[in-house]
Amino acid sequence: MLDKLQSIKEKHLDLEQLLADPKAAADQVRFRKLNKEYSDLKEIVQAYDHYAHAKEELHESIHLLKSEKDPEMKDLVEAEINELQNKLPELEQKLKVLLLPKDEADSRNVIIEIRAGTGGEEAALFAADLTRMYQRYAERQGWQCEVLHFNESSMPGGFREITLGVSGHDVFGTMKYESGVHRVQRVPDTETQGRIHTSAVSVAVLPEAEEVDVEIRREDLRFDTYRSGGKGGQNVNKVETAVRITHMPSGIVAACQEERSQLQNKERAMKMLRTRLYDIQLAEQQQKRADLRRSMVTTGDRSAKIRTYNYPQSRVTDHRIGFTSHALPQILQGDLQEIIEALKMHDQAERLQAELR
Repeated sequence: MLDKLQSIKEKHLDLEQLLADPKAAADQVRFRKLNKEYSDLKEIVQAYDHYAHAKEELHESIHLLKSEKDPEMKDLVEAEINELQNKLPELEQKLKVLLLPKDEADSRNVIIEIRAGTGGEEAALFAADLTRMYQRYAERQGWQCEVLHFNESSMPGGFREITLGVSGHDVFGTMKYESGVHRVQRVPDTETQGRIHTSAVSVAVLPEAEEVDVEIRREDLRFDTYRSGGKGGQNVNKVETAVRITHMPSGIVAACQEERSQLQNKERAMKMLRTRLYDIQLAEQQQKRADLRRSMVTTGDRSAKIRTYNYPQSRVTDHRIGFTSHALPQILQGDLQEIIEALKMHDQAERLQAELR
């Protein structure tokens, strides 16, 4: 492991020198690639330096203890040695996690598809609650979140389906754990006898595809335009600015109505279509790669019930790892970090165990 870390540190220094060369900026595509590689290695190098410094301190302290005669100084040195001996395994564990192979898609932006399932209008209202939860979480993370497409339910405030685009740093690596069925248990506003109903909403988090990821032939596409619905400006229900694209070979449909121009909606719909086709490719790759199927946390099985939001008990339970929190209001306000960190740690622990097999 130490040889690998030293090699990474040397590569990081080489990249630093390349990026410092004024000529590097001449080729922007290559410059961005080098800069991303440099940033990806930075955390590993910093953790390695911290580990190496702690090891050196421990070596010096042990050497000092052998030659020290003053009893008080010996006690101080012994305390420092104990502290460093406890600290080193933690630093080593962190390095092992950082050295785990990264999913190439982790650094990508995402498209989140939220669809009401069983539960009728109550499910549609919960789909709106989850939408707000993710929008607020994105704000907390400093990400940009935008609505790409939606179908409202007959009850005001609900969504039969809604699609969000989220962009920022390592969005998919953080949000991929949200794919699956989210279940809600609460008394609906329409319930006169106070009975608790159970409804479900499916969430699909897809890594955003780039044009080079998926080859789409123009002749395989059918374009339809229609009038936008919902709240909006003067164009709504008057001009056919909304765009629907159908990919004939797969039957996948992507639609966008949020922009005021047909061209902008077409570009966004194409982005969604590429992402869905790319997601199919990734799913096929994951089926072939056993290492990605080790954990139910990240298999992408979107038919699996992953989480329950119980309103009467103010409880949120993630069924994959047995995580429970009684801070339901805060979580619905976008405070998802504790759940996501727990899922990440569980995933990392399973991957580390698999590396040792």
